Order: sequence, then structure tokens, then C-alpha cells
Amino acid sequence: MARTRHLNADGTPQFSNRLAEQSSPYLKQHAHNPVDWHPWGDDAFALARQRKVPVLLSIGYSTCHWCHVMEHESFEDLEIAQYMNEHYICIKVDREERPDIDAIYMAAVQAISGHGGWPMTVWLTADAKPFYAGTYFPPREGVRGARVGFLSVLRELKRIFDQEPDKVSQSSSELSDYLQRVLSQPAAGEIPDESLPKEACEAYLQRVDWDQGGVRGAPKFPSSLPATLLLERYAIGGEKPLLDAVTTSLKAMADGGLHDQFGGGFHRYSVDDRWLVPHFEKMLYDNALLVMDYLHAYQLTGDQYFKRIVERTLDYVRREMTATGGAFFSATDADSLTPDGTSEEGWFFTWTYDELEQVLSADDATLIARVFSFTDEGHFEGRNIPHLTESLQSLAEENQCSPQALQSKLDALTERLYQHRATRPAPGLDDKILSAWNGLMISAFAKAGHVLARADYVQAAVAAATFIEAEMVTNSRLLRSHGSGIAGFLDDYSFMIQGYLDLFVAEPNAHWLQAAMALESVLDRHYKDNNGGYFMTANDQPALLAREKPRHDGAEPSGNSIMAINHLRLYTLTDDDAFRQRAVATIESFSQALSQQAMAMAHMTRALQMLNNGQKLLVIVRPTGSAPQLAADMVATAHRTLPAAVATLSIEEGDPQQALAHLVPALTDKATKEGRVTAFLCSQSSCMAPCTEVTALEQQMSL
Repeated sequence: MARTRHLNADGTPQFSNRLAEQSSPYLKQHAHNPVDWHPWGDDAFALARQRKVPVLLSIGYSTCHWCHVMEHESFEDLEIAQYMNEHYICIKVDREERPDIDAIYMAAVQAISGHGGWPMTVWLTADAKPFYAGTYFPPREGVRGARVGFLSVLRELKRIFDQEPDKVSQSSSELSDYLQRVLSQPAAGEIPDESLPKEACEAYLQRVDWDQGGVRGAPKFPSSLPATLLLERYAIGGEKPLLDAVTTSLKAMADGGLHDQFGGGFHRYSVDDRWLVPHFEKMLYDNALLVMDYLHAYQLTGDQYFKRIVERTLDYVRREMTATGGAFFSATDADSLTPDGTSEEGWFFTWTYDELEQVLSADDATLIARVFSFTDEGHFEGRNIPHLTESLQSLAEENQCSPQALQSKLDALTERLYQHRATRPAPGLDDKILSAWNGLMISAFAKAGHVLARADYVQAAVAAATFIEAEMVTNSRLLRSHGSGIAGFLDDYSFMIQGYLDLFVAEPNAHWLQAAMALESVLDRHYKDNNGGYFMTANDQPALLAREKPRHDGAEPSGNSIMAINHLRLYTLTDDDAFRQRAVATIESFSQALSQQAMAMAHMTRALQMLNNGQKLLVIVRPTGSAPQLAADMVATAHRTLPAAVATLSIEEGDPQQALAHLVPALTDKATKEGRVTAFLCSQSSCMAPCTEVTALEQQMSL
């Protein structure tokens, strides 16, 4: 059904524009606005030059709540749309398909307003230079307390464009020069001192909210917790506050409304300081990164709680976010339809007590309301957000049963509530398939499958990786999104290389390591900066105002940081020093920024730490014809460390081993001892004495 309120008598849309032909779900959402939208491209800018009018650039994404609000208020408003069509060339961009465009103009928004966000609204000259920018604009004066509405801004900026061209030229030139400075190569230097990761983690502890987890204040974002860095630092130095900061935060997030207690998976962020009221969209990348955080916490603590969250999240992704071919969808919306047909944020995920009683017996409804902290007034728009405020142990004591019995009962009841919830109109699904985000989720499934001995999780990773190879690689080059034809960016390559490496560790098949090295070769040819590191865009992609060289982590890790880690991992596996040298060059190229902003570049700090401490390779060889389970005890021992410290390969002696030895030299001449599972702990081309006992391996790994 057309997403517009402007319909003909037969229900067909009154308006259509060029976005109807685009692959992006976000662009298609605007295909029937009365605004005459163009996709980004030379044709739109040529038309702006021909008509001598400015360009109005609007950037957003399909699950963006305020993007929907601005669409409803302004882009569906006939008066505003008419003015836009008469006086501007209007361009729509999906930030998830074109992160290169988004990064450039977001920097302009931040320079002008001091903050950023979406929807992003930018006024451009016909040569794509910005002269004014903002985010969400209410449609008219007085709406949401606005002093000046969007229509008035459109009129005033068109007046300035026509009557004060020198002012527009100066502003656009200054902004363009600024963008080229801030997005291009940072100052390089020597690799920071090896004490930097420790000092950065200690400084981070000063910002931790020890009561609620995460960073003090609101809103709270999971991405503000550099969990992997803190856990890796803890594994090296044993500083318990680092572990406590992570486990406190992870438990608070999983107990809170940020976590979908009845369906699994995590929402985008919490608007308050206690993880209770989320922004209800669910993003694939958030869930992939959180799976890895919870998995790492489980590896170091053995706490079954963290394992449970890993499994619930991955099961949610398999159930609701997986395409027929095995790849993963991008996101689900925050908004959904209520019974009266209006769209409201969070309605799908929230409950009243009466709704519980429609599904459960009175006693069971009372139990659910008690466990998940329902109140008479609710937590959000008069409705309840299921969340936990007491431990399972205390709740079990109150109900005079064991924690295991209570959990079993709760699982059965919440499954019934989940099935009932599924009958409600669901939030919109962004079924776009992105290489980068699939790479992150491939890593999540592969790592979890390896650590938890879940072959089904490994197979989910294999299915997604196979889809990407078959459907999203053209002439050895990655595409950004399925069906779009858009060339891949740095993140697409770096996250997919990481995914292939994690899959190779989980399933030692030469194909996955070769796939990782093939993508690394393309990246080196087309994205490399000769000063070290990589640009976001390829050298043969159409040029924009600036060629960004990403450095800071945001909601997702920086592609350069992940590539530095990828290169160190490739060095561990292949013993090819060229990979180590590329990692060193990348870290050096960002050295000054890293020294000043280590926690804003947490994954680059991880790369520095990994370079300083090295990574060992544990080769576990089992007898010919034996099943992987035979090596389970040895593998489990290795998994009590983090992958940054030890990469583990469990292989079968004989042909499978020899098929890999030309890629991984450490596999050469490794044989079982007395026909028993045998472990070899190797570092920098030398290996310790072979182990056939878990205790001996534990002793070696503790050295």
C-alpha cells in the first residue's frame, strides 16, 4: 500500500516520483509524496544548474522516527511540497546505502548547528556545496514551539540564494574547505606508547554509571560502552573494575526495557538514564555488536546469564531478521499501528495489564506483571515496558520455587505473550541487505557457534556469507546493498573480512580464509591511502566534496580500526609480515588522533593493544575420522580467553589439515600424539610442547 495520505478515489496514490524505481526501502517510502524527489546523481544537479535553483538534500533512513514525522508534517503537506518543487531540486538519500554522502553533509550540519541527527536537511548549490544545514524542522511557526517553520526557512534561503549570491558563495566555499580538512588525512606520527590502552580504560572508568551501567546521564547508547576493549584489557592486566564496568552495564541493559523481554533482541538506545524507555527501532548492527559483547563476557566469567542473552538475540535474528537466502535484514521500525489505525512509537512492544489477562490466566498475568515490573500508570504513554528490577533468585524465593523452575515457567508464559503480540500490526521492516551489517552478524553467529558449540549458528553464518558471495560480489568487488548496484565502502570490506575470518576459525575451511584475503587485496588496490589506512570510497568511485578517511567509532566501529585488527589476525594465521606492516601503517596514520581521543577510537586502541601484546595461535589436532566434539575440552579451555589473545583452530589430522597448511604454516607437521587430541600453542612461528591434557594446556596459556 502506498505510504501517503494523498489517494485517488480508487485508493491509488495521487503522486509518484523517481524514487519508486529505487531499491532502498527508505527511498520507496517517499515515492508517493507530492514532493518531486530525485535520487542522488548527476541528473539532479544538472537540472539545478539548468533551472538556476538551489538543491534541497534530505537524508534519513527507513526506521528513523523523526524522519517519519518530518515526512508527515512537511513532505506530505501540499503547500510546502509545491514550494519545494517550484523553487528547489529536491534529493532524497538513504544514509545506510550512501554513508559516504551522509558523512560529508553530517559534518556540515555539525559545523553549523553544533549537533547532528536525522532527518538531515541540507541546502546545496548546484555543485553540491552546502551553504546551510539542519536536522528536523517543524513545518510552520508555532508547531512544537518553533519560532521559524520549515516553509519559512525554505523561503528565506531561496531569497538569499537569489538576492545575495556572494553570501551563498562565501558560505559554501568556507564549509567545503572545512569539510575537506576534517574528513581527510589526519596528522600521522609514531605509534602511541604501549601504556595508552591501560590509561584510556582507567580514564573511562571515571565516566561509568556504577548504579545503572553505561556512561552517566541520558540518553544511554550501548555503543558508548567499549566493552570489547575493556574486557581485553581486563584479560591482559586483571583490573577487576574493568570487568565490573562491563558486566554491570550488560546486566542493566539486558534487564531493562532496551532488551525486548518477550521477543529477544535489543532496541536502539534508551532515552532515560536507566535503560527503561527505549527508542524502539531495532538495528541489525546493534544486535550483532551486542551479541559479541555478551559472548565475550560469558567467555571471561562463565556466567550463564550472558550465554542466555546471546542465544535469545541470535534466535530473534534467525526468526525475524533473516531473508530466505540466509542473509540478514537491516532493521525494524519504532512505530506501528494501534487498533484505531494510528501510528505510534512503541505500541507493538508495550502492554497493559488488561492485555495480559486476555492471553493468560489471572494468576499467570499477576506473575508476569510482578516479574516484569508493570505499574498501573505504565512507563510509556500509559503502557508498560516489560523489564526486570529484581533478581531471578529473589523472585524465585518469593514464589517458593527454584530459579530454574521459575525461569522455565516464565519462558512458557512469555512465549505465549510473544505469539499474541505477533498478531498485532508489526513495525515496518527494512529488508535492505547491507554487506557491512551482514559482516557483523556473520561474525556474531560464527563466534557464538564456535564458543557455544552450536553448529546451527555456524551454519547460519555460512548461509549469510554464501549469499553475499553469490549475490553481492561483482568482478571481485563488493556491493553495498543487495540489488542497488552501489559500490561497497570501507566498512563493507572490513566487516566482511572480519566475518570471513571468524567463520574460518569456527569452520576451518580454506575457502573462508581465501575469501578474506581476496577482499583484502581489493581494498589494498582501490581504497588504500599511501600514508597508511584506507579511505571510505574507492579510487574509481565518483568523487564527492571530500574523500573521507574514517577514524572515530560511532554506532559501528571504524572501518580503519577493524582493518588494523584484521591485518594482525591475518598475520597470526599466515605468518606473512606484510599484513603486520599494513596494520602498523594504519595505526601510525591515526597516531595523533589516537593519542588524543583513545576512547573515541576504542577499536583502534584495541588494535594498538593487540600489536603490543601479540596474538597466539592454538592449533588443536584431532585423529583422522574423529568428530569435532572429541576436541571439546581443549576448545572450551581456549574459549576462556578472548580471540584477541588466542586464535583457535580445531582441525582433523590428515587431508583436511594438509589442505590448509599452505595458507596457515603453523599447521605443517602438526600430528596427534599417541592418537589423542593434541594442542599446539604457537607464537611468531614457534610452538610450545604439544599438549594432550587440558591441565597442561591451561598451564601453557597462563604463561
